[in-house]
Amino acid sequence: MKKWSVSVLLLCCVVIAVIAGGCSSGNNNNANPPANTEGQEGTEVQPTSTLQGKTFSMLVETNPSWPYDANWPVWTWLKEATGVTLDVSVPAGKLAETVQLNVASGSMPDISMILSISDANKFGQQGAFANILDYMELMPHFKKWKEQYPEAFRSNLAPDGKMYMFPNQGFGETNRMSWLYREDVFKENGLQTPKTYDELYDVLKQLKAKYPDSYPLSFRMGKTLNSNMTKILAPNFGSSDTYYYNADTQEVGYGPTEDGYKSMVEYLNKFTAEGLIPPNWLTVDTKQWQDMMSTNKAFITFDYLARIDFFNAPMREENPDYTLAFMAPPAGPNGAQVNPFTSFLQSGMAVSSKAKDVESIMQYIDFFYSEEGQTLASWGKEGETYTTVDGQKRLNDDFADITDFRKKTGLSTHGTYTWIDYDAHLSLASDELKAAYEEAVPYDKAYQPIPSFTDEEQDVLSTVGEAVDKHREENIAKFIMGTRPLSEWEQYKSEADKLGLEQVKEIYKNAYERAAAAN
Repeated sequence: MKKWSVSVLLLCCVVIAVIAGGCSSGNNNNANPPANTEGQEGTEVQPTSTLQGKTFSMLVETNPSWPYDANWPVWTWLKEATGVTLDVSVPAGKLAETVQLNVASGSMPDISMILSISDANKFGQQGAFANILDYMELMPHFKKWKEQYPEAFRSNLAPDGKMYMFPNQGFGETNRMSWLYREDVFKENGLQTPKTYDELYDVLKQLKAKYPDSYPLSFRMGKTLNSNMTKILAPNFGSSDTYYYNADTQEVGYGPTEDGYKSMVEYLNKFTAEGLIPPNWLTVDTKQWQDMMSTNKAFITFDYLARIDFFNAPMREENPDYTLAFMAPPAGPNGAQVNPFTSFLQSGMAVSSKAKDVESIMQYIDFFYSEEGQTLASWGKEGETYTTVDGQKRLNDDFADITDFRKKTGLSTHGTYTWIDYDAHLSLASDELKAAYEEAVPYDKAYQPIPSFTDEEQDVLSTVGEAVDKHREENIAKFIMGTRPLSEWEQYKSEADKLGLEQVKEIYKNAYERAAAAN
């Protein structure tokens, strides 16, 4: 099979931007739950009565795949629905740096898109952003929403018990990850998908024998081991790639020093030694990984579910049988068939504490937590972007894909959503990808919110915590590559302790307990 041409690779880039930038699950039941209006009279508040004619300034990030356009119809639809006109600006450079400069100068737009909860909490506690909880009585839709999604709500609470950034729900499906495999190759060779790591080892050996030039299990690396590889694999061994809260013991664990994690490392060491994963796995980038997956040089991987359409669509132009499909995660010894819960997104809108009309801004954002707001933010305007047949919404055929949808309408871009029905995005996906979402959800590990830290705690994490992280990165890679013997595992654990591991664990414990106690 030939390597991808430039045109095919460009097509693939469009496809993955489409789906991974906005894939959702028709089975993501909490994306659009039945309304619960008990005890809430008049929840369908029409904000236009109080917001008509108001203008709010807003800072958002532009995206090369769907660059900001002042003429997007989404701005008109939002004005029709709320009465609000938005004066939108985009940064000349990076959004995070612009927000930081705005906070330092004291010159803030009314609404800022914030890309991380840590930044929102830091600047909020400095007084730059308004505490959303002070305005709950003005936001009936948001009050109702938080009862439906208490974990998502609590995950946005700052260490001081306040909330400075609006939480989102649904859009996190873009980050859903899982194991994937070449179904056509498995069928051709009479192979069964592995349910355990021993079975995985046997399958990889058979594939290596059939395709000697291949590295049957391949994956792309992120900036760190736990940005992709160990994040996916560690849960299979009953462990974690980082710190986590054990509700049974009420203690914080650290996966990279646990026996289950060591077992994972032992398997990866064996895979490396026997040529079942690339010898340069530590530096494999996205392009190299794509080439292997497209040229019968790799047959099992783990990545975003959206990769199913990303590979299948272009590859079938030259190989109609090519089929990348969902694979249930294998279980390691004393582990389980689970995938880490990655279907969340920690970014959102924050309101300047110095805005002239904070109350009205809060009422405006409350619209996005209504069912009407969710429908508009997800599907657009009925008759213009979608139709409803037999109670089912469907995006119009004039949208080639979700990237085209975003580019033409401005929907699903920063500042236009908080609560998304991802069925809108999946409506343009293949039946195979839709089925993959159906199959993947039962393997989700329980969601554990990322804790928020005080400034003092953050100072320790940026020094002691980073030293522990660096030690893990260097030594786990050595164990897997075989340049440090696994007989030194206990010594490795002692080294982590001396660097301050217990101090970091205590910080995480305090942060988790604050979150659990939050009302």
